Amino acid sequence: MKDIDAIAVLQDPVRRRLYEYVVAQGREVGRNEAAEGVGVARTLAAHHLDKLTEAGLLESGSRRLTGRSGPGAGRPAKVYMRARGERSVSLPARDYRTAAELLAEAAEQAGLDAGLCAAARRRGEVLRDAAGVCGGLEEAVEMLAARGYEPYMERAEGAVADVVRMRNCPFHAVAESFPPLVCGMNLALLEGLLGTDGPVRARMDARPGECCVVVEASKNNEH
Repeated sequence: MKDIDAIAVLQDPVRRRLYEYVVAQGREVGRNEAAEGVGVARTLAAHHLDKLTEAGLLESGSRRLTGRSGPGAGRPAKVYMRARGERSVSLPARDYRTAAELLAEAAEQAGLDAGLCAAARRRGEVLRDAAGVCGGLEEAVEMLAARGYEPYMERAEGAVADVVRMRNCPFHAVAESFPPLVCGMNLALLEGLLGTDGPVRARMDARPGECCVVVEASKNNEH
């Protein structure tokens, strides 16, 4: 299916809400949960979830949702999660990814990491200029969501404060080929966007399948 056809599938409001719900969970989601999450009947949810899978926007599988195995554990249920592939539409056709990869390759070979990070930090400062320094983690979540990072709050076991993690890296395609360069650029961009002398700070903490940067309360603001 062409990208434009796949994206057109999201025109249906129920289908779009189901897609957004599944994506927001960051894990496999069953039909019952998805239906309850968006307030529709299970049969309607199942129909739209399967349409999203046919379009390549979701991937599906099956597993037992009870956590049990063996006799009496019940039949495996169908589950869904976001598809790994990317979809984009540009009219007329544009190829910004190739340009970004060529520029990243040239910057890496020329040792321009420091210059790239400095430029990224300045761009982040420009992006937040009207709002000023980020006021806290909740505000950071709003700022990151507006830029497509898909942030969520997490409190790790034994931790005393929340950390903002991000399910999406807007630079994922180029970061796969040039991870040190692009991840460093991403960190610098978020440092500029959120500020380095306010109540939050960005730092590297890579986790498979997520953005390599996390945001947490600054050390001088912890109690």
